[in-house]
Amino acid sequence: MILAGRVEVNGKEIRELGSKVDPVHDRVSFDGVLVRPKKKLYVALNKPRGYICTQRDELKRHTVGDLLPKEWSNLYPVGRLDYDSEGLIFLTNDGEFSLHLTHPRYGVRKKYMVVLAGRVEPAMLSRFTRGVSHEGEQLKAEKARLLSANNSTSVVELELSEGKNREVRRLFESQGLEVSRLVRTQIGKIKLGELPGGKWRTLTASEIKSLLS
Repeated sequence: MILAGRVEVNGKEIRELGSKVDPVHDRVSFDGVLVRPKKKLYVALNKPRGYICTQRDELKRHTVGDLLPKEWSNLYPVGRLDYDSEGLIFLTNDGEFSLHLTHPRYGVRKKYMVVLAGRVEPAMLSRFTRGVSHEGEQLKAEKARLLSANNSTSVVELELSEGKNREVRRLFESQGLEVSRLVRTQIGKIKLGELPGGKWRTLTASEIKSLLS
């Protein structure tokens, strides 16, 4: 398109590949139409149970996209929470932001509150922080804390950095326990807080900076 002379910068035809522009001050047009960069959006959502982390679903199930304004159909989830899980998830149109929060090399930590049937013993949580094997894969929690426990129900807080597929549920499956409720409460320094289920808010500039730092 550039070589064909269809691109202009400040009213002048540009045919040199690799030409630089200042997106704030330069006016770039294609076939005479002004090109505007898309505004980057960053949204925090409290995902309810029974929603899948995508914008559209062929099976017509509820999606997180259903909970956002229709004009934000270009936002995509950063990572995933499975169908039966709840809690904090980000949506954005910024690919670099998404990569930074999901790639293991950045080690962005995430906290989860987990409710289980039966009593969880502290020794089990120690195994989680050392690492356990499940279905041929090594799973590990950075931190594990027992919030409450009795003979019928236990509540555990886990902190993870890798975010492998269904990692929280698989940690407990490796010990013969089934998760009855799973809520992600924090990503990096951003907490779910008082955000109601199914509601969203935009991230502040300082929050975005803290997630990328």
